Amino acid sequence: MPPPPSSHTGCIDATITAPRAEVLRDRYRSRLPERLQELAGPVEGDVDLPLHIVWSGRTSYSLDRPKSRVTLYRTVLAEGQSEDLVGLLHHRLLTEQWLVLRSLISPCIREVWEDAFPELLRTAPTDTTAA
Repeated sequence: MPPPPSSHTGCIDATITAPRAEVLRDRYRSRLPERLQELAGPVEGDVDLPLHIVWSGRTSYSLDRPKSRVTLYRTVLAEGQSEDLVGLLHHRLLTEQWLVLRSLISPCIREVWEDAFPELLRTAPTDTTAA
């Protein structure tokens, strides 16, 4: 008999069972702010991540460099607790880079954030080069 259908099959792959995927979704869901506007982290300069978020490798990121900023956001979304999300991420930056970021994070994280904040998908990146 095939497994029951799930509306979140994107979170499940060959290495993650359905119950484990739901545990992951619950974990990420419990960390979410109530509103995106609660994300009030810095918008420029350098950010040093604490050990509970990144325990080896690179720990300092520049918000002024797009690739560095995306890597920082990807790491905080995956490993940060509620207070880290609010203090290290900024709602405008998250929204502006979501279309790129969503392809770099796990399906579980992407599903949880997009279910909670559908405006992430409706917001087109701002063209900052136009005068």
